[in-house]
Amino acid sequence: MKRSLLSRNALSGRHALFGLLGAIAVLTVLPVATIMPAYAVDDIEGADAPDLTAIKAKIDAKDYSGALAELRDLAQDTQQADVYNLLGFTLRKTGDYKTALTYYTKALELKPDHRAAREYLGELYVETGDMDKAKEQLASLQQLCPAGCDELSDLRQAIDTRVTK
Repeated sequence: MKRSLLSRNALSGRHALFGLLGAIAVLTVLPVATIMPAYAVDDIEGADAPDLTAIKAKIDAKDYSGALAELRDLAQDTQQADVYNLLGFTLRKTGDYKTALTYYTKALELKPDHRAAREYLGELYVETGDMDKAKEQLASLQQLCPAGCDELSDLRQAIDTRVTK
């Protein structure tokens, strides 16, 4: 009788220990899982990134309607920062600032350090007269490019040109 009581106590002690360890594991993982944001899209800017060469050629040739058609098709198939950035750029060049802002924002949500999106968003703000927001994008580029970069120089020039007019 003593032996079976000891076995039962040992068994129940072991169950209690496993229960306690399980509770600790759940309580440790649960806060992390609720704090971490959930991303529906993987970062596909690698080997799977779409080839944008033909679209960039259309943009360089100022064929914005042709570029927009291709970019919109790509945006339906993939969520990629470069695609959204070029959509924003093309729309800005056609004068659709509101929609351009939406796409620049999407590009930066996917890739906050996207230098071209920061530059072009800053240029959108320059074009719409919101110099404070343009300077915010300039400050972001200064942090991203402490040694300087083309995007920083181009946005600085756009701001300086607008300020001196």
